[in-house]
Amino acid sequence: MKVSNDSLIKTPSCIAFPDWAYKPESSPGSRQIQLWHFILELLQKEEYQGVIAWQGDYGEFVIKDPDEVARLWGLRKCKPHMNYDKLSRALRYYYNKRILHKTKGKRFTYKFNFSKVVLVNYPLLDMKFICCEEESRENVTDGVKEP
Repeated sequence: MKVSNDSLIKTPSCIAFPDWAYKPESSPGSRQIQLWHFILELLQKEEYQGVIAWQGDYGEFVIKDPDEVARLWGLRKCKPHMNYDKLSRALRYYYNKRILHKTKGKRFTYKFNFSKVVLVNYPLLDMKFICCEEESRENVTDGVKEP
């Protein structure tokens, strides 16, 4: 599937991520946001570059100030006793779901598996529609659809 340049978000490190990876910001105190969405929000905002930033390979990021990331997550979720131990436990939950994983040999460094994130967030019906739509486009020649 080809993705147009309009549907990509450029990060400061010149890495492009699909716009579906970034959910619109939830209201403060909302319990609807998931941790990985929150991390993407922080990564998207320049003011948090000293706290968390993209690095290395596609989807890889480093938490530069784990205590501050935990504090910000606690503020968002209205959990004032949040700390990095609790936040990292939540991150480990994503390992089994294969949404992200720890980068070996690099402290506080993780990597998103964006292909898995798509499957988690979009129903199979949509994926089937996308596949059929692509096949349909391939069968079109000179504006006439082949049987």
